[in-house]
Amino acid sequence: MAILKPFKGLRPPKGIVKDLAARPYDVLNSKEAREEANGNPYSLLHITKPEIDLPESIDEHDEQVYAKAKENFELFKQKGWLVQDNEEYLYIYAQTMDGRTQYGLVGCAGVDDYLNGIIKKHELTRKDKEEDRMKHVRVTDANMEPVFFSYRAVPEIDAIVEKIVKTQEPEYDFLADDGFGHHFWVIRDKATIQHLVELFAKIPYTYVADGHHRTAAAALVGKEKREKHPNYKGNEEFNYFLAVHFPDNQLKIIDYNRVVKDLNGLSASQFIEKLKQHFDVEEKGAEIYRPAKLHNFSMYLEGKWYSFTAKQGTYNDNDPIGVLDVTVLSKYVLDEILGIKDLRTDKRIDFVGGIRGLGELKKRVDSGEMKVAFALYPVSMKQLIDIADSGNIMPPKTTWFEPKLRSGLVVHALE
Repeated sequence: MAILKPFKGLRPPKGIVKDLAARPYDVLNSKEAREEANGNPYSLLHITKPEIDLPESIDEHDEQVYAKAKENFELFKQKGWLVQDNEEYLYIYAQTMDGRTQYGLVGCAGVDDYLNGIIKKHELTRKDKEEDRMKHVRVTDANMEPVFFSYRAVPEIDAIVEKIVKTQEPEYDFLADDGFGHHFWVIRDKATIQHLVELFAKIPYTYVADGHHRTAAAALVGKEKREKHPNYKGNEEFNYFLAVHFPDNQLKIIDYNRVVKDLNGLSASQFIEKLKQHFDVEEKGAEIYRPAKLHNFSMYLEGKWYSFTAKQGTYNDNDPIGVLDVTVLSKYVLDEILGIKDLRTDKRIDFVGGIRGLGELKKRVDSGEMKVAFALYPVSMKQLIDIADSGNIMPPKTTWFEPKLRSGLVVHALE
């Protein structure tokens, strides 16, 4: 049964929240972070991407970088840019994109839930990425950035959240530079907090939607701290980590597409002929073509868009992995025809989040950088949950959630 724990959040004053809130550490590189935080001392990137305050030549995993994160975090607290709430609260964090708003409950998830499989995962994590975030959590002694969780929607929880957002003024309410709206409420009423905690205790599982490395790092640091404090009671803050929990029926996964550098020695016509073995291929011309449904794909090759649809037998609608279009594309196109065996390591393939639009695929191919692009129909939340429930792992680069959570609206201290 899922843990949702209130906590004393560290939060920015209203007047600087828009300047302090930042995109997650893993969606921008060091150069982009420098540009984004330039001239803005409040940006949380000074803590989450602290290499921006060090010489450009420094490696982002250098020990000085982590030390700078700790130094900047202390500075933010001293200057009153992050101030701790006096009592333990839950919070609501809502995001608006393209006229659609999703409402998440902010509270702490339990290290025990991660270790016991109550928090279900659908992606593999890389040890080097886990260790990077673990170092960050260790030196700051805080979860600076929340993880993005989902759960099967509970009408009673929805009703409580709806009542709060309709009757209370938000603590923060701003439009970020990318046009996405961010809205934040503090739940101070003790009875409401207790009710939400009890309702969450009836939820059998929660699901990592986005932030597998942050989740693993937060939970593993909690486990480490337990080993250092063998007499721990279980109520210490290091037994918990920061998460935003969204009901599954409010989330939308967008497409995650592929671009490939060459046709593995084939001409365009030879490649299309091979494609016809497992797909019905239709040329669409110069107009951008977007996949219309599951098992329908889009391809851009030599200035033309194509629709290709998987034939019966290439997919298995009764298998949570076999039903996925990323599985079909990987098996019958990337592997069989193009010789790409490992999506994680092969340098001939790259991945493009759907937020950039299909025009980005055309651009990458037309520039000569890539030879062919493939667009996929987005994965559904049901597919994600089915995979996590079955104990399976999704193929790499399958899901893209948007909007991303802004970091800095609330921080969880581990002490």
